[in-house]
Amino acid sequence: MADINELNEAIILCGGKGTRLKEVVNDVPKPLAPIDGIPFLSILMKYLKAQGIRRVILATGYMHEKIENLYGNCYEGMEIVYSVEQNPLGTGGAIAKALRKVMNENVLVLNGDSVIKFQLNEIKKQSDEIKKQFSEIKNHSLLILKPMERVERYGAVKTFENRVTAFEEKSFKEQCLINTGVYILNKDTFSDKAENEVFSFEKDFLEKEVEKGSLFGMECKGFFIDIGVPEDYAAAQNHLIKQLNQ
Repeated sequence: MADINELNEAIILCGGKGTRLKEVVNDVPKPLAPIDGIPFLSILMKYLKAQGIRRVILATGYMHEKIENLYGNCYEGMEIVYSVEQNPLGTGGAIAKALRKVMNENVLVLNGDSVIKFQLNEIKKQSDEIKKQFSEIKNHSLLILKPMERVERYGAVKTFENRVTAFEEKSFKEQCLINTGVYILNKDTFSDKAENEVFSFEKDFLEKEVEKGSLFGMECKGFFIDIGVPEDYAAAQNHLIKQLNQ
């Protein structure tokens, strides 16, 4: 019998249209944008497999058929499951829909257009320690944060003793923590949401959960890249695979 406390499932958000990248990639959904001839999503999933992920839920929408035709129900020995948005549900709605397919207690959630080098065992250890220390919180969420310098493209995340205390809008900062878009969520996080409800994960969930004290942050200094804009997509061509394999 499978251990429901194991962290071996991941939800990857693959449903966006990738509007900012359309000038360089327009014939495939953004997660399939080629890096050195290899779809970004393939690189990400291969990395997740090396970290111990055995089951992947692809939350798809735009051009979802191309993703399904490429991967089918298995990739590199990992089971592939699809959660397809027939109409855009927002980031929150997409995650809520995909959570209905999660089998274990907790799941790793990632964006399909960015990656940070991390150690999954360390993330799970941190999540388990938070659960023990704050047992009164029914469903805590863990955000993977990265220290950055001279930041303008991303909003900042404020923390105190590993608890997220505020999200700040995008503006130039010499130093700050950014949200990498990687989370540990409980499968029941959105059990109160109606099926196919449209909402924003960032605005309608994260920012409101700050007040409840249920959001925690874990700093990760590993290599990070987001291919969502042309300049970073170009940069990924040169060193993404090398960085992940070091």
